[in-house]
Amino acid sequence: MDHLFPIIFWSSAVLLLLLLIFFPRRGMLARFKEYRQARQREQLEDTLKYLFGGQQSGHTLSAAELAASLQQPVARTVDLLKRMETQQLIENQEGNYRLTHSGEKSALHVVRAHRLWERYLADEALMPLENVHSMAHRREHGMTVAQVNALDAALGHPLQDPHGDPIPNASGNFRPHDQGSPLPQWQEGKIVKIVHLEDEPPLAFAQILAAGLQVGQVMRVMESNATRLVLTDGQDEFTLAPQVAANVFVSERSETAIVDEDVIPLGELADNQKAEIVRLDDQCMGFTRRRFLDLGFTPGTEIFPELQNSFGDPRAYRLRGTLIALRKEQAAQILVRPQLYQ
Repeated sequence: MDHLFPIIFWSSAVLLLLLLIFFPRRGMLARFKEYRQARQREQLEDTLKYLFGGQQSGHTLSAAELAASLQQPVARTVDLLKRMETQQLIENQEGNYRLTHSGEKSALHVVRAHRLWERYLADEALMPLENVHSMAHRREHGMTVAQVNALDAALGHPLQDPHGDPIPNASGNFRPHDQGSPLPQWQEGKIVKIVHLEDEPPLAFAQILAAGLQVGQVMRVMESNATRLVLTDGQDEFTLAPQVAANVFVSERSETAIVDEDVIPLGELADNQKAEIVRLDDQCMGFTRRRFLDLGFTPGTEIFPELQNSFGDPRAYRLRGTLIALRKEQAAQILVRPQLYQ
């Protein structure tokens, strides 16, 4: 029997190895195929998104341009484009590629998923804005229409992502939105509102965030020349290089829009000072906005801080007969008008 032991051992080892490799659904081969299919789907969806972005800007893309965006060899990109042509997602126009009607529909699905994920990550996961794009890119792929619709509904059907880009609805249509124009195009003295922050290239986007700018801010252009642009919100000044400022898109606002002196964030309300809720901040969206509205944080409602926390946070507020605790970052999203007479 001893002489049979090596045969039994190695036969068992080979059998185990074959099971590890070829076991249905869980074997190494099945998992490799699954990974390869997922990777191919990601590349296809990324290509749809890049082509859609190009067409939104009024131009088509070549195989070389797409290869650079996908960070892969041109030959592999050409093979991918051929497959997409076979699926009637794109068409070749003298070396440049355009989306077909079917391709545009698929691209809008990916764009919608991406921007909804960005909204979720910024509002609910409280992820730093410079990180939401890359994380949303990883999560957008392979989502079904039903899954994207569910995410949209859970977020309260937001109109734009944290960068100010519009989010298409379930029909693939964009709601009316203000596209704005690059900040360097505006003259000194103009009152403008930030409507979009371009997140490419990442270095410029990081400088915009480091300066403290965000979508929804209303500013006055104090200085605009070939060296720098200086903005103010009535309290602080923000300085940008023209190349960086070109990634900030703004639209004109009235003279009275820059500051509403009697409106303050709820968190700045003095102890036992009564106030009237004016509105929720424009950047308060998704689950957080719905939660505030469900709790009664609606315009015209009286509110005041009641219980003090020795640590300062959270702070309790009396609203519609109910005591509600809010953290500082939550209270900052609720704008109120202090009452002059108690």
